Amino acid sequence: MIDRVMNKLHDRSSGSHGTASRASTKPGRPESAAARPGPVEELDILSDVLRSVRLTGSMFFLVEARAPWSTRAPRANTFAPAVLPASHRLVSYHVVTRGSCWAGVEGTAPVRLEAGDVLVVPHGDAYFLADPDPATTEARDVDSVAFFREMAAGRLPAVVTAGGNGPGTTHFICGFLGCDSQAFDPVLGALPSMIHMRRADRASDRMSHLIELALCELRERRQGGRGVLLRLSELMFIEVVRCFVESAGGPQTGWMAGLRDPVAGRALARLHSAPSKPWTLQALARAAGVSRSVLAQRFGRVVGQPPIRYLAQWRMHLAAQMLAEPSTRVKKVAAAVGYESEAAFSRAFRKHVGVAPLAWRERSVDTTQGNRQ
Repeated sequence: MIDRVMNKLHDRSSGSHGTASRASTKPGRPESAAARPGPVEELDILSDVLRSVRLTGSMFFLVEARAPWSTRAPRANTFAPAVLPASHRLVSYHVVTRGSCWAGVEGTAPVRLEAGDVLVVPHGDAYFLADPDPATTEARDVDSVAFFREMAAGRLPAVVTAGGNGPGTTHFICGFLGCDSQAFDPVLGALPSMIHMRRADRASDRMSHLIELALCELRERRQGGRGVLLRLSELMFIEVVRCFVESAGGPQTGWMAGLRDPVAGRALARLHSAPSKPWTLQALARAAGVSRSVLAQRFGRVVGQPPIRYLAQWRMHLAAQMLAEPSTRVKKVAAAVGYESEAAFSRAFRKHVGVAPLAWRERSVDTTQGNRQ
């Protein structure tokens, strides 16, 4: 059952605990675009982008809390070194499986989470969960960091009990994902500081199936359970992103919003299917079936930037992924993303990323080695 759900929702393999999920390094367009048959309009851009993001599973555990209780996580940069030292960013998310509670990012109004709801904090902000009173979240950062350090080291059980002796009981799953530094951050950069995904608003029940699997693994403690949980952690995050893109409250600008727009969506599909092609606004408009002025106006309004600028950023993102492989020559990377000369590519890469291609490679190799330790 686990394999069936995973294959349905997530078609790429993940590494073991603390190992990055690797992007395709095949020259030219991304593997997902190159291998998928059929019209360009059918290109799954979301999978294309998600495939190129290097996520590393970090922690996954269940909390069973009895009122009154409260928990607070400080900014991720204060506890990420204790959880996944080699990751540049840490995404936190929580799924209420029983009961309800208050939650929110510090500095914003709290929201009420009901059973089946999901809270995602993608940018490392400090946040809290509590019941019945959100004003009681006064945990010290040092205590929170110490807890995360013990959990990451495997010295705490996968099911944690907390709280007092009140009548209310809340169970929630805590998941954390590390994310490597990106030249162009297409996924996290498109997300708000907090996502509250209500169970009632989800178009499908896929998340419920993943939650059920996660609870079984957390409570049964079978051999291989950690590997299954880390893969489920990625799957649950991806499902949240999918639901967010499809929801009425989803992004109003950016490439995610462009997926829902017929004109911008066709243009994005063309760019993702052939990123190395020497696109011009005229050629892209012709391929999308609209005039230059219509494409420029619609793409700029929906995606938030001109199509050729978006292409340049996407090319640098693909190049950064390929540069992470030490055996791939810079000249080959340059050709794969549409540059006729290595010098022109190096100038463009430094402009977008801030460092030269070889410096980026050295940093990526250091990160990968740190993740494997």
